[in-house]
Order: sequence, then structure tokens, then C-alpha cells
Amino acid sequence: MIELRELASDDAIALRNIYGPESTRFLGRGAMDAAEARSCTRDAVAAAGQLPRTLYTLGLTRKGDLLGVVKLRLDRPAATVSYILRADVWGRGYATEGVRRILALGFDHLGLPVVHAKHHPDNPTSGRVLTKAGFTPTGRVSGFETYLARPRQPLRPDGTPSPHQSDRP
Repeated sequence: MIELRELASDDAIALRNIYGPESTRFLGRGAMDAAEARSCTRDAVAAAGQLPRTLYTLGLTRKGDLLGVVKLRLDRPAATVSYILRADVWGRGYATEGVRRILALGFDHLGLPVVHAKHHPDNPTSGRVLTKAGFTPTGRVSGFETYLARPRQPLRPDGTPSPHQSDRP
């Protein structure tokens, strides 16, 4: 079972392992160095204390081991989700579950109407993670495959979907 938790200043070493060369291959950046890792943890801790909060940088853990990071950004025209995992834990469903959980935060607790995501076209595995987590492909923008997620519709007592709040008059 995985958990999401706030990042802490002592997560810098683990972040360097997460943002290693294999994991950053399609991100347009290199592996994270020690200074970047310290800065990232400082920024995550600071963002957690801001009101209103516009960035959730959460650690994805299993049995206390920091496996990856999922982010929910609210400071852009549309809310966005991103994620990254340590290469040695790929293919185990952790990214999908982490994205599902951060979407639940966005939809169930923050009341977001929609969340966007994207991935590099040479990384189709990332697209599979997004679709398993509830995203729908929307096309290609600026060279990236784009996706959209909406809250799941609650069911009426008869089992049919209730209209989205945005679909109501």
C-alpha cells in the first residue's frame, strides 16, 4: 500500500535518487544534483505552508520508503498533475495509484472541476499511467501528449450517473 505525504527537508537524498538520469530522460532536464534536491525540498516545505496553497508536492511512499513525487499545481490557468518515480520501482502500479490519490485531493477536497496532464510522446508508459488513473487523451500540444480528468460522476440511487455540477442549469 502506498501513501502520499508532505516532503520534508531530510528527503533531499531520496529526491536525488528519484530524479536520476533514467527518470528524467523525457523531462528535458538532467538528473537532480544535491543543491537542486535541497532547493526542491525547501520549496515543497514552503509551499505547504502558503495560504492559499497553489502547489502540492507530495512524496509517494511505501513502508516509509520515498519512491516518487506527485505534484498538483493550482498556480497555472488550469490545474495540472505531474509525477516521477525512482526507476527501480517502475511497473508496479505506484505511479497510477499516486496520480489517483492526488486527483482525489484535487476533486474531493479542493473541488477542482478539471485537471490536466501531459507527457513526452516518446514515453507512452506515462500515458498509460494517466489513462489508468482516470485521464482522457485530448491530443498533442507543443509536442506533448495532453490529457484531461474530471471528477467521477456520483451515481443516483437507481445506478445512473448524476449530472456534473457544471452540466446543471
